[in-house]
Amino acid sequence: MQLPKVLILNQPFVTNTGGGITMSNLFSGWDNDKLAVTCLGYLLTKDIDPEICNNYYQLGSEERKWSFPFNLLSRKYSSGPIKFNDVSKNKVVDESSKSKSRVGFLNKYMNPILEYTGLVHIITKIILSEKFRNWLDEYNPDVVYAQCSSRASILFCIAVQNYLKKPFIFHMMDDWPSLIGVKGLMKKSWQRRIDSEFRTLLNVTDIHLGISDYMSEAYQERYGKDFATFHNPIDLEFWQKGQKKNYDLSQNPTILYAGRIGLGIDSALKSIAEAISNVNNELHMSIKFMIQAQSAPSWIKNYNHVEHKTFVPYEQLPYEFGSADFLILPYDFSPESLAYIKYSMPTKASEYMASGAPIIIYAPKETALVQYAENNSWASIVTQQDESALTIELKKLVLDKDYRESLATTAKKLAEERHDTKVVAQNFQEIIIKAAQSI
Repeated sequence: MQLPKVLILNQPFVTNTGGGITMSNLFSGWDNDKLAVTCLGYLLTKDIDPEICNNYYQLGSEERKWSFPFNLLSRKYSSGPIKFNDVSKNKVVDESSKSKSRVGFLNKYMNPILEYTGLVHIITKIILSEKFRNWLDEYNPDVVYAQCSSRASILFCIAVQNYLKKPFIFHMMDDWPSLIGVKGLMKKSWQRRIDSEFRTLLNVTDIHLGISDYMSEAYQERYGKDFATFHNPIDLEFWQKGQKKNYDLSQNPTILYAGRIGLGIDSALKSIAEAISNVNNELHMSIKFMIQAQSAPSWIKNYNHVEHKTFVPYEQLPYEFGSADFLILPYDFSPESLAYIKYSMPTKASEYMASGAPIIIYAPKETALVQYAENNSWASIVTQQDESALTIELKKLVLDKDYRESLATTAKKLAEERHDTKVVAQNFQEIIIKAAQSI
């Protein structure tokens, strides 16, 4: 069946954000000439993948309007169509404006003030310029797909929908509405105002998408809308290359964490190190905790069984994951972090599931990751930041081969059924085709 023309709002096809990666995989196999993207200039980076889409409209100074005196500090992006050659682009930002950006000053001093006062919500807006409207008319999409994460992007989506009046699909990546206006002056007022505007967007949306079943359930209750779940799918054949088949433990078993370190997650990693130390002492074993990250945590020197590894080439990751005896997915347990990650699903989860290695989840119970694992029994779960509870669960995994093999088998099957790009992208295509046919 012929694929419809899709206009994408606010999210380019990039490889360095969850929204960009998810969208790239969902639109896998789409006709290149039937995709177009419009977004702000600062989002168009060297990480753009022109193979998926090379039809962009940069929202520049003709569309993004700043209030005085903030317009004096802002970069002056050109408005209009942009084509990419490999990873380069032309007409991104005027050279004369680069010295005005003062990125360090803005991030350190100005942005916190704007957040606290609420000015961040009103100092800029995006309008539909004549040039942009002409571009929209010329492209003439069949369907609009949108992501957004700010008041300005909410209002922009509504404006585009009011102008085009085409079937509209909105995809929620994170629960950012819960974090808007939670601090500073007039926070209650901004919460009510932005919530009202977001509900207006949902009311003009024809198809609502989320990234987890937990999010979909919560949003149905919160907003009274049905959200279908479309989490980031994976190239199953790629991730099965090093898939684990044998569940006997290695002579020196390894528990692998691959990801970032820093505040929040750092304390969870240290708890894991302590729990592994307990297991080694109680069972007279030599389990290694491998941390694959850009740099080693500062406390690593205090543990003989903890080792740091730099990131391996992407092509080696399936073998890296499949060769580990266990893979662990830890979360930040802080209340501030929970508010943001509660309904999100880490991209790494489906990659871990396909690897065949038994998975340990160390995360708050009130997260989509834990809910998904509990409902489908594909991982060992510890939901309290408690070294004793983690020690008990690790001992169970180490001593019970049938248990760890059962978890891994379930995870592999679920990855095939729910996370294979070929399957998910086809379901996504059907959603958009159905929307286009509703005109």
